[in-house]
Amino acid sequence: MEKQTSPSEQSPTDPGAAFDPKAASPFLFAGGHPGWLGLAYRDHGPDWVELLLPWREELMGDDVRRVIASGPIFSMLDMAGGMAIWAHAQRFVPVATLDMRVDYQRPAGERADVIGRCECYRTTRSAAFVRGIAHDGDPDDPVATMAAVYMTIGGAPKND
Repeated sequence: MEKQTSPSEQSPTDPGAAFDPKAASPFLFAGGHPGWLGLAYRDHGPDWVELLLPWREELMGDDVRRVIASGPIFSMLDMAGGMAIWAHAQRFVPVATLDMRVDYQRPAGERADVIGRCECYRTTRSAAFVRGIAHDGDPDDPVATMAAVYMTIGGAPKND
């Protein structure tokens, strides 16, 4: 008889495993663009994920104000959006970003890390809808807000 494993014992790369953002983060952020950005896991819930984009010189967008550029913030929100979909679906579902709007309200603080929190609030057979914010310490004073639609490849569980 084959031993049953709990979701916490399953590999984050096992397609049959329940998706755990915290357990999957070391794998997801080990290399590629998320790794170069230095993304880090912060927290998650049943339909949301929170990531950290740490400040560093290579990510600066302004030599005078010493703030993180908009591109890395966009990338962090896109990654958090995909992970929120996986948290919502409770499994890894291949996704592709179809449409993503990021409205920047202000620059992040000088030398400040930026936190991105995204929530998957609706899924259909072939799409997932996500909203999120980026902030530098106060969620009530966001650096940016985002709204996105992702195509789910292979189907996400429909909830609405």
